[in-house]
Amino acid sequence: MKRQVLALSLGLMTIASFGQKKELKSMEKALNKNDFNGALTIGNSLKSTIESADDKYKTKYYFLTGQALLGVKKYEEASSSFNQLFDYEKKIGKERYSSDARPMLDKIIKSVSDKAIALYNNDKNFGEASKFFYLTYKLSPTDTAFAYNAAVSATQAKDYETALKYYRELEQVGYTGKEVMYLATEKATGEEKNLGSKSNRDLMVKTGGFIKPVDKTSEGKSAIIKKNIALILKDQGKTEEALAAMSAARKAIPGDLSLLLSEAQLYIELNQMDKFGELMNEAISLDPNNPTLYYNLGVVNTNQGRKDDAIKYYKKAIELKPDYADAYMNLSAVILEEEKSIIEEMNKNLSNFKKYDELALKQKDVYKQALPYLEKADSLNRSEDTVKSLMSIYEVLEMGAKAKEFRTIYKSMK
Repeated sequence: MKRQVLALSLGLMTIASFGQKKELKSMEKALNKNDFNGALTIGNSLKSTIESADDKYKTKYYFLTGQALLGVKKYEEASSSFNQLFDYEKKIGKERYSSDARPMLDKIIKSVSDKAIALYNNDKNFGEASKFFYLTYKLSPTDTAFAYNAAVSATQAKDYETALKYYRELEQVGYTGKEVMYLATEKATGEEKNLGSKSNRDLMVKTGGFIKPVDKTSEGKSAIIKKNIALILKDQGKTEEALAAMSAARKAIPGDLSLLLSEAQLYIELNQMDKFGELMNEAISLDPNNPTLYYNLGVVNTNQGRKDDAIKYYKKAIELKPDYADAYMNLSAVILEEEKSIIEEMNKNLSNFKKYDELALKQKDVYKQALPYLEKADSLNRSEDTVKSLMSIYEVLEMGAKAKEFRTIYKSMK
């Protein structure tokens, strides 16, 4: 009885192998006629049995399937089939079809990557370019630079969700973006050039056109990826996630001013002005001649009631940028803040003429201090606010002609 079972089993295996051989032959004929869909239909009928097939049938199946998928432009699936072929033939230590399949896969990769580059550089179609760069990466997973290009293209297309996905995938696979550059100095020009590969560089040196060969490693992109993740999260309004990402990014790029300012902006949104002020001071240490930073510190100190510090920072901003209209306006506003307490005292001393007159003189003195800054703000960027404020000040200071002039201007603006 056992012998009968064994004989029956061997018979079934022979029949299955014969069937696979026949189907693969039909699949091959369909490919020769460019009937790619027909070849795929035959290939699909073999899926259930191919894993138990002999090595020679299994490798041929992967090879033919890859060709059929390539024919119908299912590039990622074609790549998967070819890679299955490479892996399996490497495993069994016998190469039947890999040498023919590799150029086919290389052709796919080049075609798709060329398409991505053309979409990015020529058509400026960043969204489509991103798709083709990512497809190139999926076709050749070791070429992680294509995934980086896909993320950059998606960012350019303002498809931030896709960009974020790609950047995070790059972090997961440990992409650094570092590359070895094979440099040499051209004799004729004295210019150092990147000659692409070590073999090409060494050849150019050997032939005498170049000297001083040197290898250099390019700066990596890990920090930039962290930065872009943080900025995308900020743009999406995911404040807490963005802050955590900003922290990681700033550790990676401690001197990045734009990243620091982005983090500072998040603290404004969280209404943590003390933290914002700390970051502004840090920003000034990185860029001490940036008037906007001093202006922002003026705003912070104004909001926190530190009048003298606010005035100091606004004046520094103006020193660095003499046409900074907003700084002049805010500086005049800080000075005029003192008027509130004076008016409160005046209202309490309406019957005390001596005290009232003293306070009125004090009010005029405040106006005189603020006037040149407000006039400058108006000359740089006139608005209803500047005109109305100047009109009122001129009236209090008894500057009749100016008050009349600005009253006319104000009416024309209403």
